[in-house]
Amino acid sequence: MDMNVFIGKVPKAELHLHIEGTLEPEALFRLAERNKIPIKFDSVDALKQAYQFNNLQSFLDIYYEGAGVLQKQIDFYDLTWAYLLKAKEQNVRHVEIFFDPQTHTERGIDFETVINGIYDALSDGSRNLGISFCLIMCFLRHLPESQAMETLSQALDFKDKIVAVGLDSSEFGHPPSKFKRVFDKARQEGFLTVAHAGEEGPPEYIWEALRELKVQRIDHGVRSLEDPSLIAELKRSQIPLTVCPLSNIKLRVFKTMQEHNFKKLFDRGLCLTVNSDDPAYFGGYVAENYLALQNAFQLTRKDIAQLAINSFEAAFINRDKKDTFIAQIKETMAE
Repeated sequence: MDMNVFIGKVPKAELHLHIEGTLEPEALFRLAERNKIPIKFDSVDALKQAYQFNNLQSFLDIYYEGAGVLQKQIDFYDLTWAYLLKAKEQNVRHVEIFFDPQTHTERGIDFETVINGIYDALSDGSRNLGISFCLIMCFLRHLPESQAMETLSQALDFKDKIVAVGLDSSEFGHPPSKFKRVFDKARQEGFLTVAHAGEEGPPEYIWEALRELKVQRIDHGVRSLEDPSLIAELKRSQIPLTVCPLSNIKLRVFKTMQEHNFKKLFDRGLCLTVNSDDPAYFGGYVAENYLALQNAFQLTRKDIAQLAINSFEAAFINRDKKDTFIAQIKETMAE
């Protein structure tokens, strides 16, 4: 079995996926037409050509504009279902999906419209595609903590559908400590916690996410390598890093995949997972991210299998489910 086939076949979990970031250009145009939303691009090709980003903010500007075509519950359903079909194709067996309610409530879309569309598709995916799921609600860090607190209050009516809260959007100038109170409140309400940190922000942001927000996972975390004491702590605690390699290249965190520090982090014994972040914008879903790493660092089948195992070990599922998926990875290795 060659590496392309093996990567496609091995069972995987995806833990860092923004559902709004799966809006493919063709789907964006369809939804714009369906909802009569004007967009400034006159063709799919023109839109694709705009996907040349200098940094995180240049991506976010177009990402938020694209989200404007999502208006009705069916739009959020269709968006999520299209992602699940791609996940099924790549043998992703479990997904933990981020959604950004503030991106939508700020433009007058009801919280209920957003979550029900996404959740209904995930439920259908579980029944019909065999993909289990968790839903993670993210706060937009460029907005005030008071607005995050208001969003958390809205979410309490849907506690049965949301497993965890997270923190995303513009990292510079918005340290995790800015959101300590809302994360304290979320934990009191029974939510698990994750946070984006150490993508463009410094290692200190990762420390803050661990100490102030008490997160179970760090999303990105690639700048942890700059702080030896942080690396030692991440190795000791096995706090997972949900790394998104193609995203890091597209947003110029690293110039090339060969320059990415993924292998250095992996070789230090950290719990790394491979994810696609915003695949419609960054040129690949989870299998393409595995393949890019394999091509850059000549990862072995054993390495790929360990990363797949990490993805289930880091997931918010019970031990029995973890063990079932890991056994399936080992069966694939034996083929």
